[in-house]
This record gives sequence, C-alpha cells and structure tokens, in this order.
Amino acid sequence: MQKKDKLKAPTVITCHVNADFDALSSMIAASKMYPEAVLIFPGSQEKNLKNFFIQSATYLYNFKSFKDIDPESVQRLVVVDTRQKSRVRHVEQLLDKEDLSIHLYDHHPDSEEDLKGDLEEVHPWGSTISVISRLLKDQQIQLTDDEATIMGLGVYEDTGCFTFRSTTTHDFSAASWLLSQGMDLNVVSDLITRDLSAEQVSILNSMLEAATTHKIKGIDVVVTEISLDHYVGDFALLAHKLLDMENIRVLFALGRMHDRVHLVARSRTADVDVGQICSSMGGGGHSFAASANLKHKTLTQVKDELFGLLYSQINPQILVSDLMSRPAVTIEENKSINLASEVMTRFGLKAIPVTDKNGRECVGILEHQLADKAIGHGLGEIPLSEYMISNVFSLTPGDDIYQVMEIIIGQRQRLIPVMENGAITGVVTRTDLINNLINEPARIPESLLPEKKRERNIRRMLKERLPGEIYSLLKSAGHQARDMGYQVYCVGGFVRDILLGRSNLDVDLVVEGDGIKFARALAEKLDARVREHQKFRTAVIICADGRKIDVATARLEYYEHPAALPMVELSSIKMDLYRRDFSINALAVHLNPQNMGRLVDFFGGQRDLKDKVIRVLHSLSFVEDPTRIVRAIRFEQRFGFRIGAQTEKLIKNALELNIFHQLSGSRIFHELQMIFEEDTPLPCLIRMENYGLLKHIHPMLKLSSNVKNILTETEKVINWFQLLYLEEKIDKWILYMLGLLNHINEVQAGIIMQRFNFSQKKTRHIFSLRSQINSAMSSISAWHQDQGKLSSLYFILNPLPLEGLLFLMARVQKEELRKYVSHYITHLRDIQPQISGRDLKKMGLTPGPEFGRILKELKAAQIDGVACDRQEQKEWVRQKIAEQSLQGGKEKRASGKN
Repeated sequence: MQKKDKLKAPTVITCHVNADFDALSSMIAASKMYPEAVLIFPGSQEKNLKNFFIQSATYLYNFKSFKDIDPESVQRLVVVDTRQKSRVRHVEQLLDKEDLSIHLYDHHPDSEEDLKGDLEEVHPWGSTISVISRLLKDQQIQLTDDEATIMGLGVYEDTGCFTFRSTTTHDFSAASWLLSQGMDLNVVSDLITRDLSAEQVSILNSMLEAATTHKIKGIDVVVTEISLDHYVGDFALLAHKLLDMENIRVLFALGRMHDRVHLVARSRTADVDVGQICSSMGGGGHSFAASANLKHKTLTQVKDELFGLLYSQINPQILVSDLMSRPAVTIEENKSINLASEVMTRFGLKAIPVTDKNGRECVGILEHQLADKAIGHGLGEIPLSEYMISNVFSLTPGDDIYQVMEIIIGQRQRLIPVMENGAITGVVTRTDLINNLINEPARIPESLLPEKKRERNIRRMLKERLPGEIYSLLKSAGHQARDMGYQVYCVGGFVRDILLGRSNLDVDLVVEGDGIKFARALAEKLDARVREHQKFRTAVIICADGRKIDVATARLEYYEHPAALPMVELSSIKMDLYRRDFSINALAVHLNPQNMGRLVDFFGGQRDLKDKVIRVLHSLSFVEDPTRIVRAIRFEQRFGFRIGAQTEKLIKNALELNIFHQLSGSRIFHELQMIFEEDTPLPCLIRMENYGLLKHIHPMLKLSSNVKNILTETEKVINWFQLLYLEEKIDKWILYMLGLLNHINEVQAGIIMQRFNFSQKKTRHIFSLRSQINSAMSSISAWHQDQGKLSSLYFILNPLPLEGLLFLMARVQKEELRKYVSHYITHLRDIQPQISGRDLKKMGLTPGPEFGRILKELKAAQIDGVACDRQEQKEWVRQKIAEQSLQGGKEKRASGKN
C-alpha cells in the first residue's frame, strides 16, 4: 500500500503488547469517547482472548494495523491500560512527533518510563475498564449489549472476579453499571471461569507437587516450577488456581517453555512487592500481581536470581509494638492550652494525646505549633478540648507498619495513640516512622508517597469549560512565567468552580517569583495597564475590555492578634494555599507550558468537593479571621454543601470568644454584602441566626417572622426584576438592608448602621428611602381607595429610586397594589412627552416656569390616554394655550372694569 493510500487517522487508540481482556475492552470503551478514532490492536498471547477477538471484536470493530495508517496524519494518541513506552513500541514512531497530544487511561502504578499525557485518567483501581466506565457513565454514553459484555470481561479478569487485593469499590460500581447496560454474565462466566482441560489439570498437579515453602525474613514464600515442551497460554490462570487451592500468601511460579522461562508472581501481603521483583528481572506489573519472560536462561539460573531478589527486597514484618514509645505522655481534655504547651515543651513533644477526664480513653490530639499560636492570640486559658484535633485514628500493638503509614502518611496524622483494653498505653509518632523508613524506604507503598501521588491534569476541562479568550489568557500567563523563570498558577474560587462546572471568570494568579514584575510583563503582552500594591506584593492587570486579572506573589499571611488584618511574607505556592480559608478554595492549577493544567491539591480540596463539605485548614482559622464564619455559611448555602463537624465546632468556639466584636464594621458589612449578592441570601441569614451570629454582629439584628417574610418577598421581587433583562443594575444590598431594618426604629437603625461604619451619605440615603417608601405606601393606598388616575400613581412613585420601588413592591401586601407598582416600573417610569420645550417656543410660548407646568400636565394627559401621539400632544398644548389666552383676556377685562 502506498503512503498516499494509507488511512488518515487524526486520533489513534491502542494498548500494550500481549493484551488481555482489560486492554481490549478499554480500547473499545475509549472508542465511545473518541468515535472517529482508529483502533490499533497489537495482539495477544492468550489463546482464549485471541479466539474471542477473532470471532467477536474483529466482527464488531474496525481494528487496524499500524502499517495501515498514515503516521503524519495522527494528531492524538490515546493509550489504555499502560503508560510505559516499552509496552507500546508498535506506535513508537508517533511518540517523536512534537505536536502529538497524548491521552492516557491506566490503573497500573507509576514507573520511570511512563509517558506524560495532556490528559491523564490514572487511578489505582482493579482495572482500567473501571476507570473508563466511570467516565462513560458521567458523560451518559450508552452501550450496546455486546459492548457492555466485552467491557465486563475486562473488569472480571483483572479483579479475579473481585477476589484480588487490588479490587476497589469502583470496580464493583463499574460492573453494576455495565450490568445495567446489558452485560451478559453467561458470556462472561464462560470466558472467565472456564473449566480446566485434562492437560491443565495435569500441569496444575505437577506444580502442586513441585511447590516448596521458604521462610524469608518471617514471610512464607511458595516457589513452584515446571518444564514443558510447548507454550501454555493459561499459565497465569494455573498459578492463580494454585494460589486459591492452597491459600498461599506469596507465590512464584516458574514455567520453562521453549527457549524461555515464564515467571508468574502473586502476593497477598504488602511485605512482598512482586511487581518490584519482576521488574528487576525484566518484567513488570503490580505489587500484588506481576510477571516476567526470561529468554535463554535455565530454571536454575532464574531461581538463583529470584532468591537473591527475595532476600534483598522482602521486608521483615514490623508491628506497632516494635515502633511505639511507652508509656504515653498524655493530658486531660479539661486542662488549659497553657498547661498542654508546658508539658509538650518539658518533654520535647510536637504533639500530645488528649484523654478523657479519667485519663484512659484518647479523645483527640493537640499539636504544639497550634498551642503556641493559640497562646499568641491570648487563648492560653481556654480548655484544650476546644482546639484539639478530634476523631483521630488509633491502633493496637499488634497492628503492622503499613497501618501506621496509612495514618501518618496517608491521613497526615502526626501522632497515633496505641490502645490496649480501652486505655492509651503508648504512641507512634511521625519521627518513629521516619527513623524506621530511613533504613528501609522501599517499605512505603507507592500510593502513599506524596511526591508519587497521581497528579490530576484538567487541561482538557479548562479548554472545554472556559471561553476561548480566557483559556488563551491562561496560556499566555504560563508562557510569560516560563520566559521569566517563574512558576504561575491560577488559584482559589476560579479553580473550584471549574471543577464544579460553575461559571466563574474572575481569574486570580499566584506567581512563585516577583508578582508585580510578572504583572507588568504580562500586561505589556496583553496591551493592558497595571495597578500595583507594593505593600502586599500584588497587582491588578486591567485589560482594554475592562477585564481584571488579580496577580499575587506567593505569600504566607500571619495575624498579629485575633481578627487583625494579615501581615505578608514571601513564600511558596503550598504556603500561599495554606493561608486560604477552606480546603475547596485551596486548589491551584499550574499554567507553565510543561505542566499546563496540572491540579495542585495539598489539602484534600478535591475530596471535600466530592463529599460536599466545607472544611477549614487549621483549628485557629476562625480566631485569626472571624469573617470566614460568614464565608463558610455563604459557600455552604451556595453549593448545597454542609459545614464539617470539626469546622462547625470551631465556629461555635470562635463565637463564644466574642471575637466578632474586634472586627471593624466595614469588614463585617463587606461579608454581608457578599451574602446579599447571592441568589438566595435568606437561607444564609437563617443559618447565621441559628449559630447566633447575627446577635454577635449586633444584638438588635434579629430574624423575626415579619423580617423573614419581608426578606422572602424582597428575594422574589429581585428575581422578578432580573427576569426583565433590563440594562439597569440594582444595589441588592440596599433592599436587604431595608428588609433587615424594616421593623427597627430610626434610633436603633442608626446605631446598627454606625456599627457597619456607614458613611453619613450612605446613612442619609437609607433613612431617606425609609421615609419615601413609608410615604408612598400611604399615598398609594389612598390613591387605590379613591380610584385615582394612573397619572396620579406616576407622580406618587416617581420620586423613588429603583431600589425604593422594588422594596415598596415587597412591602405592600395587596397583590393589586403590587401589580400597580410593577406596571409603573415596566411601563410608566420611562414615559416622556413627544414634544419638547423647543416645540413650545415654536408654538408661541415664552420660556419660564410655565414650561415645566405644561410639560408635567402633558405627561399626565399622555399617561391617562388623553394625548398619546405627537399630533395629539400638539393639539393638547394648543388647546391649553388657547385656554390660557382666553383666561388672560377675561382677567384683563375684569381688571379694566375695576
């Protein structure tokens, strides 16, 4: 086939060589997300899979060979069930293309030769098909019965029918969804749980007889071997059967076939990483299931190499009892923070377990650093139970080191209480664990290594969910940072809302470098101007279209006393994020080209978004900045989240300390204004009332039933007005302030506004509105009772600004009166006569006060339907002029007679 005849393939999907069901099914699943893609299947050694592929997959799907496509046409490579370059050599030619976009879907652990993708969906689940199934489900992509069945084969095979240690809840969820899509369990059963042939039974019996058990560093390891004249495709299946039959924890099965030795390894203990051992022998796999093919070596040579690795790499079992320090230094929960700090200083402790009053049961942990900060804020005499970390994990002496690692490394708990018979007898500290792992770092599972954790890349999400100009702006920022040797991130609510699928175009950038210098350079590139704030090392880029981009130097804020404004120190992105209010706002996305789209999440923000929880980053967060309490409530109500139990406890503690009284009124009112800008402020105010927060702001602020009713009506009126899609903007805060102050007299209202540091101008405006609205309510009621003209309604309502009109609509109780006010807003408010003062001059009138009176009367006539168009209005004015002339003549004659 000539090159010109080769298939154009902008998108190619492939998997690893020697593919299994998971690889095949993942390719087919991926084709549902890339419907125009060409599938390249590299082949398999498994006979049953090959037969199935020939009979079913080839019939259903248009698989191609790499030689059939034009490599120059490929723009995107999708790789499933692997990321290792050595396992996709059939498409190696594509990997050298500079403009190639790579998308990766995998469930295997990281390796040094992994490809880097523009999109990476990599999770340590039981199968790759489980990863892709979740994406298909989220995108509401429907499957045929055949597709669901093929995909089901991948889940069942790679999880050992849900018996492998690697199986997760996600794999069960995937199988459940596939079943709902039409997966045929009879087909799955026939191909996965097939009966052994007579030959396989014979081979399995030989493997059983040859099995020997070796105790290596306290671990039982079973090794078996067999020599065959021909290749056995199901050797891995036989090894797994042997593992189940004999309830073996660690198995290495060696099979000599032709010119090579096949090694299949299985482990059910974290002390033996068979993936690492097989990798050292030229193979690979997971820590619990791996294999290797060794050419031109005898069984004896392979066994010698294997045992050398076993003795060097198997970790002897270590228990909590080997690590723990005893007796434990503890303190009771009713003691003060001052005393806890003294005890920790005396014993050189970084954290201390907190017990109940009887000194037995552990109820929490207090960290020394937190205690010192609390003392610095004048909180030393507070009971330590108020700020300790509660809901801590504990262990027993018989637990192993892997449970210690999961708590200290995975859960980031500095200290683990060790419990025996309901009492604390010792502790394991982070230092204890580190000292042990310094000599044996290989013990740490890859999943627990912070630097090894799979970093999510949301580049595609950015491109899909942001307007083109915003995405281009982020790319420009990344390129500018790279050119200056800086790192730049977009941070905070902008990132949070992208992950939530909400619209938010307020771009906040944080620079590891000189933020102001960066802002100047980026502004020059964007043809924009810069407003600098040298004290805080921040800047605002103001674009030609009015768009603003906030730029900050990565910084750490600290507070000199509770409720103080923050001081600023230069720092890194991690410390910059740590200063933020909640975990869901402590997210960042890297923008530099080589890491574009990499999500930075040091504090579990993604998890809290998924769990719909509002959580502060440290226990003194509300003490240092009490306005965060209002923000927590605002975010909780906006997103339909819940404030976490520990965070709620800290809110109540902060309120008991009366720290709100130390806040300036301006800062408090700013947070209230933010609430008033929400779509539904009333639930926020009700939540504040439930916490007792309103009375902390001012004792006269209360949500009585009348106030709730007026605020409910205010919200309805605002929604009604916004549906008119008028260009006019309203100050929503004015309406809600009028509602909060509605049943408070002028003296009390003045005191509250003084607490909020209202300017005299703002205070006068609120008082004037209250007076105007009250007057209009009386007048409109009388007008309605007298069945007055429509023009009279106009002149009653005309003095009111828009906010006053809308609040009047919320105040009046009669629906008929509300309709009159809405009619004025939508129809009468903008009525103007079609003739002007110039027309009056042409008609012979002399300019003066008479002009205003005639135009006002003309507007009334127009509203009442007497003079609607320009001609009628001219005629009306002429008639008025004639009447005035006639009246003037009468007055002159009467004057002459006198």
